[in-house]
Amino acid sequence: MKLSRSLPGGMLLLTALLSLSAQADETLRIGYQKSSTLLTLIKQRGDLDKSLAAQGIRVSWHEFSSGLPLLEALNLNNIDLSADVADTVPLFAQAAGANLTYYARETPSPDAQAILVPADSSIKTLQDLKGKKIAVTKAAGSHYLLIAALNKAGLTFSDISPAWLTPADGRAALENGSVAAWVTWEPYVTSAQVEQHAHVLTSGKGLATYQRYYLASTPFARTHPQVLDTVFQALKQESVWLKAHPSEAAARLSPLWGKLPVATIEKANRQRSYQVEAVTKSDLAEQQTIADAFYHAKLLPKRINAQAPATWQPTTN
Repeated sequence: MKLSRSLPGGMLLLTALLSLSAQADETLRIGYQKSSTLLTLIKQRGDLDKSLAAQGIRVSWHEFSSGLPLLEALNLNNIDLSADVADTVPLFAQAAGANLTYYARETPSPDAQAILVPADSSIKTLQDLKGKKIAVTKAAGSHYLLIAALNKAGLTFSDISPAWLTPADGRAALENGSVAAWVTWEPYVTSAQVEQHAHVLTSGKGLATYQRYYLASTPFARTHPQVLDTVFQALKQESVWLKAHPSEAAARLSPLWGKLPVATIEKANRQRSYQVEAVTKSDLAEQQTIADAFYHAKLLPKRINAQAPATWQPTTN
């Protein structure tokens, strides 16, 4: 005889109610960084938490220092969704065997990353980088931009001396003259222009499109499409709000971004599209180009098919 049949009617009702309660207490774990513009604004606003609470889902937020540990946590099932990460980050996760699904992207913003030189620099062309020491964050999107820029100039990585530095250290190195150039992204590009009077030698235009991707664990994406739909719509709405209210958005971001001046953030945000779309396989063409370049540079341990990961599509646009 099954246990459920031996329970009194009141106990059956209690068991059913406890089961419904457990379902209502389901938690969505979101990983983000301080640089995750749209989701940090959404977190601050609290609307997503309310929308999902109405579906019986609680949101827990988990901050990470950078994109690689964020996606590692996603792969280890310590979180369910990631905020945006730079285009290079999913490739390392894929090479490590992560089972990830692309659920959104921010459309290209090639001017949101650049190679910077001091105001009085003798470097005027990409060819002038030959023999110079250049600050760059290893394996970041800026690393790929440098590879692409050198290739355009007929140079290779062996023609320059890389200084593998975080953005904060790269900024200091450019300012004190210990490097001849610095490759970075927004808001560091605008900040260096405003505060250090640095010049843009080249942006990513024609070299690297700078797309940012949002990812979910594939098992979560398969079992919770309605949750992805809710998050996707929240991202789209926040994107529209940010572009319509640039000053207010910058003011809200300033305390989160180390009290960076509001005017600097507003100017930096103009270089980002922040336009949120679903990801199609054709959108991943540049991912393959980056993957091939990083494999050739011995950054990736093996060749990968950048279009192999799953992509999720919303039920409404």
